[in-house]
Amino acid sequence: MRPKIILITGANGEVGHGLIHQLAALPEMPPVVVLDIRGLDAAMRPYVYETIVGDILDTSLLETLINEYEIVTIYHLAALLSTHSEFNPEVAHRVNVQGTVNLLRLATEQSRLRGQAVKFIFPSSIAVYGLPDLATKAAAGAVREDQFNTPTTMYGCNKLYCEHLGRYYTFHYRQLAVTDEPFRVDFRAVRFPGLISALTLPTGGTSDYAPEMLHAAAQGKSYAAFVREDTRIPFMAMPDAIRALLMLAQTPPERLTTRVYNVTSFSLSAGEIRDLTLHFFPDADIRFEPHAKRQAIVDSWPADIDDSTARRDWGWQPQYDQQAAFETYLIPTIRQRYGR
Repeated sequence: MRPKIILITGANGEVGHGLIHQLAALPEMPPVVVLDIRGLDAAMRPYVYETIVGDILDTSLLETLINEYEIVTIYHLAALLSTHSEFNPEVAHRVNVQGTVNLLRLATEQSRLRGQAVKFIFPSSIAVYGLPDLATKAAAGAVREDQFNTPTTMYGCNKLYCEHLGRYYTFHYRQLAVTDEPFRVDFRAVRFPGLISALTLPTGGTSDYAPEMLHAAAQGKSYAAFVREDTRIPFMAMPDAIRALLMLAQTPPERLTTRVYNVTSFSLSAGEIRDLTLHFFPDADIRFEPHAKRQAIVDSWPADIDDSTARRDWGWQPQYDQQAAFETYLIPTIRQRYGR
């Protein structure tokens, strides 16, 4: 018999590491198999059943997974992030869209084989939004899931399209086929705001000016933010992001009124983040040197998002508000990391 497993793609980042730790601590949870083009850090390997070094674009590899395992849940984290995607939009499309299609196809085949829908948990992003100007952004307030879905970046386009693909594979896959598909995918997506981590350095996100400020200050390095001081978007501490994915995965399907959910914690301007950083690191050298094109991207994202549907459907509530995020998670952990 094929062993039942949870598959995590793109697991060798902080979200993946956090998921692995949390899943290992949950009772009666299937073991985890990791698929990552970089493999998995040695310290994490004891917590997983198997580590596969490979590419989500390798369909032969994915077919092997179908044959070897009964996959009950997929956490599809593998992606090319927003800034890198703008430099390589066609590569981003292949990784972010074709890679997701490959995993959805795998999930569909697994659902058919096991006679039960495979859960497909997908981290999306506020990059799916595209507000036309600052006046509209100021007037919009907290934006709902169905508003301003006109992204200006390849990453945002990729994420929005994959959300639609997830709905299609869940409700409409091969709808004209002679034989009905009784077991489809159970797709669920979380639209994350900017994520701030104390444990890992930023790696190409357009909202990374926030964690970059903190990490630079803790190391005694000067930092020039690529946005204006008044730039405002929503944020979330990394542990809450991991928790949101797990909460959504564990919610009974009958409680879901949509397949795509906003989640958030607090909204801050870049100037407010600078002021908080200076409060904890008074000698920090932080200035603002806006990059016109990157600034335009951030300006197209909401100042806040409405996550009331997630709160109603599956009890979402962040554990780290602004104060807790900085005072109990970010600052103590970053100080310990750099010995300051």
